[in-house]
Amino acid sequence: MEIKRVVVTGLGALTPIGNTKDEFWEGLISGKSGAAPITYYDTEKFKTKFACELKGFNATDFLERKEARKMDKFAQYAMIASDEAIVDAKLNLDEVNKLRVGVIWGTGIGGLETFQQEVLNFAEGNGTPRFNPFFIPKMIADIAPANISIKHGFMGPNYTTVSACASSANAMFDALNSIRLGYCDVVVTGGSEAAVTIAGMGGFNAMHALSTRNESPETASRPFDGTRDGFVLGEGAGALVLEEYEHAKARGAKIYAEVAGGGLSSDAHHMTAPHPEGVGVVEVMKNCLENAKLKPEDVDHINTHGTSTPLGDVAELKAISKVFGNHAKNININSTKSMTGHLLGAAGAIEAISVILSMEHGIVPPTINHTTVDENIDPELNLTLNKAQKRDVKVAMSNTFGFGGHNACVVFKKID
Repeated sequence: MEIKRVVVTGLGALTPIGNTKDEFWEGLISGKSGAAPITYYDTEKFKTKFACELKGFNATDFLERKEARKMDKFAQYAMIASDEAIVDAKLNLDEVNKLRVGVIWGTGIGGLETFQQEVLNFAEGNGTPRFNPFFIPKMIADIAPANISIKHGFMGPNYTTVSACASSANAMFDALNSIRLGYCDVVVTGGSEAAVTIAGMGGFNAMHALSTRNESPETASRPFDGTRDGFVLGEGAGALVLEEYEHAKARGAKIYAEVAGGGLSSDAHHMTAPHPEGVGVVEVMKNCLENAKLKPEDVDHINTHGTSTPLGDVAELKAISKVFGNHAKNININSTKSMTGHLLGAAGAIEAISVILSMEHGIVPPTINHTTVDENIDPELNLTLNKAQKRDVKVAMSNTFGFGGHNACVVFKKID
């Protein structure tokens, strides 16, 4: 079977540091922090009182009010980011064969706010089961790609991948293979999350996963820093239009990059903790390079999972050193979560957009908030600390890992 080439022709982003692709990029290269006190609910009794919320966002600026009310925030975010990506790709929806356009989306949690509110309403109603008829359709994780396909009439493969924080990277890998194997000409892919809720924050606090740097939220997400104390929860969405190369070329589409390959692995170690030596992470990067037919020395830039947790950051950097050897010190390594926070199931998508835009603009965004050396981290690694660095990026990798030991990696290259 012929393996087809796959390229990126459209991007869309809705993030805590910018509500469009261009605003997102501007926020990244300027080292903007998206963390601030939470505005969605009273945080008085919560250990963590801040998050990376969207700023200046109103769903009805993008969606009809009636339409928006039928969707949980995570689905609203998916619709908005995917609309931007489809417009960016300049897809002619009257001419494209919609039978061969798929939507493969990722989310780690889905409609958490909807679930939370309906259960609270039930409890306050003395046990009377008066649930909103949209409760289930708003909550279920697969509704985001369903809504995208219904709006545009896309009739190809349509489903959601759920692998915790690796969800949207898994979705991109599935989208890549759907086109490579000839099942689709185009796939709209990415991920969205809206977990800045009392249940989301309370649950992650109970696990001691979140930073509690309440006195300085804008500096709380500090990957690789010796004083890091947990991740900062973020929300939003990232969308990419992936397209078969000849299909894109025939319609004169702008091509951002080629999706060179991807990899998957499992830590098979612990429910939430990474393997301390990064064994599964080593395997996923090796798998990715092999799948892409690339050598370690081909890679110029890695956007790490880099969540700002004490264990995870060290394990990932150890794995990078094992896979890339001496070349590791020549790679621009960064963590854009230092600015966006951790978007859970949407993280892989927005970080893939970041590496693609690094290729386009020749700049690698910084890892901000670094002030203290961690003695467990190799000082020769270039972690792109505190300031963006110019770099001709020809090949870039994006790492994404999830609770349960799910590891996903996608690699992009400049088009030949």
